[in-house]
Formats: sequence, structure tokens, C-alpha cells
Amino acid sequence: MLSALDRRHTVAPPGYSRWLIPPAALAIHLCIGQVYATSVYKNSLIAHFDTSQTAIGVIFSIAIVMLGLSAAVAGTWVEANGPRKAMFVSACFWAAGFLVGSVGIATKQLWLLYLGYGLLGGIGLGIGYISPVSTLIKWFPDRPGLATGLAIMGFGGGAMVASPLSRQLLSFYDPGYDPANAGSTASGSALVWLFVTLGLGYFVIMMFGVANVRVPAEDWRPAGFDPASVAAKPLVTTANVSAANAVKTRAFWLLWVVLFCNVTAGIGILEQASPMIQDFFRDNGTSAVTVAAAGGFVGLLSLFNMAGRFVWSSTSDVIGRKPIYLVYLGVGMVLYAALALVGQTATALFVLLACVILSFYGGGFATVPAYLRDLFGTFQVGAIHGRLLTAWSAAGIAGPLIVNGFLDAQGEPGTLTAAAYRPALFTMVGVLAVGFVANLLVRPVPQRYHEPAGNVDGPKTEQRSGTR
Repeated sequence: MLSALDRRHTVAPPGYSRWLIPPAALAIHLCIGQVYATSVYKNSLIAHFDTSQTAIGVIFSIAIVMLGLSAAVAGTWVEANGPRKAMFVSACFWAAGFLVGSVGIATKQLWLLYLGYGLLGGIGLGIGYISPVSTLIKWFPDRPGLATGLAIMGFGGGAMVASPLSRQLLSFYDPGYDPANAGSTASGSALVWLFVTLGLGYFVIMMFGVANVRVPAEDWRPAGFDPASVAAKPLVTTANVSAANAVKTRAFWLLWVVLFCNVTAGIGILEQASPMIQDFFRDNGTSAVTVAAAGGFVGLLSLFNMAGRFVWSSTSDVIGRKPIYLVYLGVGMVLYAALALVGQTATALFVLLACVILSFYGGGFATVPAYLRDLFGTFQVGAIHGRLLTAWSAAGIAGPLIVNGFLDAQGEPGTLTAAAYRPALFTMVGVLAVGFVANLLVRPVPQRYHEPAGNVDGPKTEQRSGTR
């Protein structure tokens, strides 16, 4: 039965619609995007384990670090074994993370939560994040930005589904829990059943993606697609570069810096969003923005984060990958400076600036796989993408450290004002400037790194589909 997961059994039959692939990818990304909703039950975990915010926050940090590491380490394996097997393995690790975590909650063994949701779940995150991407690029050689945007949009939107779902499940399992009350905490048994429900439920949904994913046949190409129209664009190659050679190129490391800078700047705001809008409009110790309004602001940011992944990555198909990153980084610098200088003058202005910034943050994630395809070809693009995601892991540490470091030096939480954020925001302008210069320096990969014709490992199906 497991042989059905092999790559040779995933070649699409004649007439198979490529538009069935984005829903299969969404089935994976919507599920693993739950990682952004962990704050929903964070206070309940703190109360249950009688520990600190930092001790519970480590769970999320482990998961994100493992996402980057597993994507980098397993990237070549994902390419060699195909999307169906990779997505199945991702579903198993992701579900196992919840189930092992539930045992940790039931027995009050915090290390089991680290092992389960953090370590095992993080491995599922990394493999699940990259497994649909290279397949989508091969099915959509004419519109790789749109295709990857559709899938990675799901990762940004996963929290929008998981947050209200988790609140309702906790209130169902614990009638004493009030999801409308920020101070209410759920019982340990409710947390256990929440993790069991999410683990099993997500596994079933991810199996939909596993069953429907296919790779294109050797001679397939989209109707009316002219490969010359893609190859004629700047920075787009028809050659192939292996993952081992890609990391030897200057272009790879410049893109690593670009992604690191874009994510560092965006995640710094995302992590601090709720208290930030309250602090910006604080006068004489009282904020004009309520806790409920701040929560709505966080939801709005998530919406723009998700929409940016589709809108901006689709736009990159028209104007090119390098120009769209000049927008993310160049316009981003202007927006950060405006946020620091005039963001406190009007709530609507602050919200508008922050929302556009977060749309660039999401767009950067969704556009980078297509940028990699342009530079390195379709061969092992998933493995190259996995290695590049270590920039996300590094930025996930650097962004919050920069913002929180400056804020800790300015005063106590709940007493800060807009002025306390200016040093951090101007630092982010500098970070984006570094990424802007790195993007300007990106050049085509030298021919010496290209794979010889006819000497590309792996099925010709995947090599040709994106370049014919």
C-alpha cells in the first residue's frame, strides 16, 4: 500500500487538470499554518504547567527553528522521493507532534511538549512547507509566482482558521472557558482534547493533499505556453543547478540575505503587533486603543499577510522577481521611516502603514520559490528552497531580539509610547537597506554551476516540465 506513495505512481494521467494541484498544496499549508495560532492557548498552557511565558514560548521557537533545519536537511530527500511521499511524511510528523504534545499536557511533562509539538511538529512543518512548492512550479512554468502564492497564502491563512477553531474547541471541552475573556484559561483536559482533535483532524485534511498531488508527465506543458517567452525574461534560466552547487553560488547567498532582511523586519512588527498599536496611542499612561481593538488589528495584519502572499507573488509574474523585491525592500524602508516619524498622528495611518508592511512580509515568502526557479531551474528547486529557509529561522530569532532589546531599554511594558519604538524601527530601515543592496547585486548563475545536459539526477519528467 505504501508503494502508492512512490514518485513513479504520482505521474499525472492525460487530461489531469493542473488546477487540482493548488488545492492539494493548500490542504498541507492551511494545516501547518496553525503554528501561527499558538498564542490562542498560550496562557492556558502557562496556567496548566504553572510556568513562565518564556518556558511556553520556547515551544514555538523550537518549531520554527526545526522548520528551517528540517527543510534544509530533508530538501534533497523531498526532491528524490516526490511530493506525495513527502507530504505523507509531513502529515505523520505534524499529527504525531500534537499527539505526543497531548501526552505531555496530560502528564504535566513540559519536555514532552517540546519534543512533540516543537521537535516532531517542527519537522512536519519544514517538510510540509517545501514539499508542494517545486511541484507547483513544474505545473505552472508560465505563472510560478501565482502558483506558489496560492499555496503559501495558505500558510499565512492557517492561523485565521485555527485561532477561532481552537477557541471554540476549548470552550466545547471546558464549559468554564470563555473565549471572549482574555483572562480566561482552559483546563488541562480541554488542552489535551484540543491537541488530540487538531492532530487527528489535520492528518485527515492533509491526506486529501497526499491523494490528489501529481507530477506532470514527461511531455506535458500548458496549452499555448511558449518556453521562449519565459527564457527571454531577465534572470530566467533554462538550465538546471543542483542544490549542492546552488549553495556555492553568490546568487544563493545574496537571496539568503534578501529573505533574512525582509523577514527580520516584518516579524519584528508581527511579534509585537498588539502592544505596539496600544503604545503608539498612549497618553498619560492610558491608551486610546482597547485590548479588543488591538486584537482586531492583529487579525487584520494576518489578513494582509495572507493576501500579500498571493497578490504580490502574482504581480512578480508580470514585472519580474528582482523588481518586486525592490518594491518590498525599497518601499518598505519608506514605510518603516513613516511609521517611526508620523505613525502616531492617526490610528488609520498607523494601521495602513503596518498592513502594507505585513503584505510585503508575506509577499517575500511567496515570491522567493519563483525567484529560485528563475535562477536555478526546476531541478532540485525544492531542496534549494529548503536550504534558503534557514534565513527564516535566523530572522525569527533576530527580529524579535532587535525589537524587544530596544523596548527593554526604553521602559516597562504598558508604559511605553511611540518614541520608544523609533530606534527599533529605524534599525529595521537599515536592515531593509542591506537587503535592498543584496537584491541589486543578484546576477545570473555562472554556467560552470549548471548541470550537464542529460546528466541531471532524477526523473526527466520534473526536469523538463518547467522549461519546455
